[in-house]
Amino acid sequence: MKYNARPLSKKLKLLLFLITAFSGVSCNNDDGSGGFVLPKTAKADQSLVETDITVQNFMWKAMNFWYFWQAEVPNLADDAFALDAEGSQMYTEFLASEDNPADFFDQQLLFNQDRFSFWAEDYETLTKSLAGVSRSNGLEFGLISFSDNDDIFGYVRYIVPNSDAATKDISRGELFTGVDGQILNNDNYVDLLFGDNDTYTLNMADIDGEVVTPNDKEVTLTKQENLAENPVFLTRSFDISGEKIGYLMYNGFTNEYDEDLNNAIGELRSAGITNLVLDLRYNPGGSVNTARLLSSMIYGTNTSDLFLRARYNDRLQPLFNAEDLERNFTDKSSDGSALNRLNFTKVYILTSGSTASASELVINGLAPYIDVVQIGETTRGKNEFSVTMVDDPDHTGAPYVYTPERENKINPSNRWAIQPLIGRNENADGFSDYTAGLVPDIALQEDLANLGVLGDLDEPLLARAIQDITGSTSKRSFSVKMPANVMTSSKMFTPIKDNMYVDDVPKLDLSLLE
Repeated sequence: MKYNARPLSKKLKLLLFLITAFSGVSCNNDDGSGGFVLPKTAKADQSLVETDITVQNFMWKAMNFWYFWQAEVPNLADDAFALDAEGSQMYTEFLASEDNPADFFDQQLLFNQDRFSFWAEDYETLTKSLAGVSRSNGLEFGLISFSDNDDIFGYVRYIVPNSDAATKDISRGELFTGVDGQILNNDNYVDLLFGDNDTYTLNMADIDGEVVTPNDKEVTLTKQENLAENPVFLTRSFDISGEKIGYLMYNGFTNEYDEDLNNAIGELRSAGITNLVLDLRYNPGGSVNTARLLSSMIYGTNTSDLFLRARYNDRLQPLFNAEDLERNFTDKSSDGSALNRLNFTKVYILTSGSTASASELVINGLAPYIDVVQIGETTRGKNEFSVTMVDDPDHTGAPYVYTPERENKINPSNRWAIQPLIGRNENADGFSDYTAGLVPDIALQEDLANLGVLGDLDEPLLARAIQDITGSTSKRSFSVKMPANVMTSSKMFTPIKDNMYVDDVPKLDLSLLE
């Protein structure tokens, strides 16, 4: 028998890479990794260092495999730690270079342009947050810097129903400059507002002309565990100048409330609306699938039209079936029930700098098909998606990806989770490059001197949308006296922040390499 020696093809090399990756070179778990050892990398050897490197080992291996910018981070290179006599020691000492896993993740594993990947010390806390459950007093607010010093002040955006704040004398538009008698500034606001303190007292303020002036009012608020926020905040319909206008304020893409969202659209449809104003100004994002459902409710029933196409890193992209990377519009919810559909060719969407991720995905995904009129401010610019990862390396076809049914497979000595960016969603036109944000068609900031009541016809952003819908020639002024130049907001201090996440990822298909 004659053997014809030929160089290995790229596909065969990749196949060998994956076989090695999943089989783990060694499956005896002696490196504390659960057997998931990538080729050309040494195993962690705990005996070489005093620092517990269990968490760091999990973080590195999950990031090396899934991270969208893996090829751009030298520390994540497949050959960063050569498998030679010193390999295990080099890799182990690298893992031990940061005692704190949080510092290790932030300082050693992230691409310098990544603003959004993050970690959590407990995966249960993170997954609850993704479901809209958190430790909160229910006050949602923006924070703004004074122009002439380091002090800051807050303004109330809205209050979560059934929360502690909902029982107190505080409402949208009110301002505060201090907490527990201390003036808020850039150095102390995180500890005072988002620290471990269960209860704090806000020192309130007024706007006098264009000056923020403290007053004598105080409001004491207490954070409660497991506060659940229904993101379907407000639904209204109006008859104005012969137009039937629907208004929906939606504050988070939380898939546990998909039925409520579908019902809200159903109510507006039953009311006979012919126009929709979708208010996403305070919506930092969330579930990719919920964004798809909402977009389908607005656009309609053509389930052959592409809503998004996912892009993973260059190493992983060829290993998925193309159809598994595409999501079309749908007429069914996740549980199989029918969606309420408006079948609109135009939608008005209200945005701010706090509008991010899944909110932007709705705008971008609808843009190839219908007229999206964006009113407000430029959005945040979060165009990558993430997935929750835990220390579960043996998850077939999706190592480290959190799956509720596999909680008993997670390393019991490691409750840490990471939420890394693993891909980017593009629309049917192939567009996904909006890291600088999506620019409004009609620019209008919130005015601290005239915030208005949400859902009220005189609230400036809603009023501006109605003016455009009705073609009104009213001489109403939309000038802004005190623009709300927000530096950050309360939602940015929750585990979910401005994250856009997928519930799972397509399974890797090794048959594509045959």
